[in-house]
Amino acid sequence: MGDLWFQIFICFLAGAGAGLGTGFAGMSAATVISPMLITFLDVPAYDAIAVALASDVLASAVSAYTYAKSGAIDIRNGIVMMCGVLSMTLVGSWLSTMVPNSTLGGFSVLMTLVLGLRFLFFPVTSPNRALHGSGRAIQFVKGAVGGACIGLICGFFGAGGGMMMLMVLTVVLNYELKTAVGTSVFVMTFSALTGAVSHFALGSMPSLGLLVMCVVFTLLWAQIAAKIATRAEALLLNRLTGMILTVLGVLLIAIAFF
Repeated sequence: MGDLWFQIFICFLAGAGAGLGTGFAGMSAATVISPMLITFLDVPAYDAIAVALASDVLASAVSAYTYAKSGAIDIRNGIVMMCGVLSMTLVGSWLSTMVPNSTLGGFSVLMTLVLGLRFLFFPVTSPNRALHGSGRAIQFVKGAVGGACIGLICGFFGAGGGMMMLMVLTVVLNYELKTAVGTSVFVMTFSALTGAVSHFALGSMPSLGLLVMCVVFTLLWAQIAAKIATRAEALLLNRLTGMILTVLGVLLIAIAFF
């Protein structure tokens, strides 16, 4: 019974962190869920990534719906990027089966800390530059190529896809933050679904109990965060998310090495 309550507690914390990150900044749920399951519950890295990607599906879908109601989604350009993402997610999932378990787990923990520090010191609050003179064709190519790179990383590591997509949308395609987040979670819904299905098909089925708990807790917190994010100041949301991820990353690294 003690082990069960500990599993519930870890899944709740992982779902809360993942849901808040998804709703606030379009972050992949795998950034939090994978290292939590790997570090505290000794779940194999490949299975942890599969659970995280499955949790990402409903959380991203709910967040996308909330952003869409406030008009903060660019579906047309999002579909272009989604095609690039989906084309490489399956490839990334297949490649990850050839990588040692420790390599995937170590990257997930490191990504948590890196993303946390990025939010704290380099928050994404507005477009960094305008693409003067860039035509529709140029944006189409940039979106497709950027999406392909994101899909490869998302399928391979199960983490970082949402953040990379956010960077492409704000820095390369000149989106303002909330539209970038809304478009990001819209695309992540389909990329996470593709990644989860491919992970389940190529590997073993993870614990159903852990899967259900992570999905439910992530969905709950993502819905809460998305509703807050559409009304709150972008800088504050970046700082809060950065603090959560930085603390979590430090704790996971400390546990792993000490």
